[in-house]
Amino acid sequence: MSYQQLTEGRRYQISALLELGISISEIAIKVQCHRATVYRELKRNQAHGQYCPQNAHIYSVKRRKAARKYRIPAQRIKYIRFLLSIDWSPEQISSVLTSVGEAVSHEWIYRYVARDKYRGGKLYRHLRQGHKRYRRGLKDKAPAIKNAVSIDERPEVVERRERFGDWEIDTVLGKHGTGAIVTILERKSRFYLAKKVSSKSADAVTKATIEMLMPFKECVHTITADNGREFAGHEQIGIALDTKIYFAHPYSSWERGANENANGLLRQYIKKGSDLRQVTDRDIKFAQSRINYRPRKCLGFKQPAIIFKEQGMAA
Repeated sequence: MSYQQLTEGRRYQISALLELGISISEIAIKVQCHRATVYRELKRNQAHGQYCPQNAHIYSVKRRKAARKYRIPAQRIKYIRFLLSIDWSPEQISSVLTSVGEAVSHEWIYRYVARDKYRGGKLYRHLRQGHKRYRRGLKDKAPAIKNAVSIDERPEVVERRERFGDWEIDTVLGKHGTGAIVTILERKSRFYLAKKVSSKSADAVTKATIEMLMPFKECVHTITADNGREFAGHEQIGIALDTKIYFAHPYSSWERGANENANGLLRQYIKKGSDLRQVTDRDIKFAQSRINYRPRKCLGFKQPAIIFKEQGMAA
């Protein structure tokens, strides 16, 4: 289901269902919205563990009115343009600026990039998906991945990062035709794996994924991927690792945000557009180690490798 604004009536429905002890997923189905909408609603509007639909609706109306009046200051836009120019994603920019009191949503940044492209600007070239997000008048291609299971079906425990063993997967491309790097990240510990492959083909990515995760097979509960054709071998991966694989919504990189962020760190060691024929396995292992032993704020400044090892999962 799509993301949408809640009406006052739906807010009262949510309140009544909560009192009955209904789960978030079931509430989302009954209210006919995405479960993430319900999570956001409760996060924004609960006070002392209680949800009041009347107050929630009042606050929502006030926020919408304030948003219509609000304009992003010119200086902040200048900084956003700079961060885009050094290949930060809209999600990363939004997170950093919001954390320092300079709030801006990632969707606003995407819309800004779209307007810039319409006016002849080149900011879109710094997005991983390039201009694809803004193509108009083209029908979506038929699904390239057979029997893909949507992230909407993924267990709630994965979204909450409550257990170890839920992974995100992606590929980082080298200079055209020189190969790719398969990257996999464990969501709770942020432990990161990377392996070079000769091409972005489904066969190469499938083989690399199984090789990378087989040592941790007992702790591979789920894998979340994007809709790239390189993951067409997901069923083979699922059988080999005895795991479930889920696919994020198109152009929704924030649904695999931890992996996206780690890939940004990888770019410090293997620059964007590198000829991967000149990058050795040793280079990649070095970068992987640096990333895994870098203290992370989201982990209380602990190191992913140490947390992962404490769970008895590191080789």
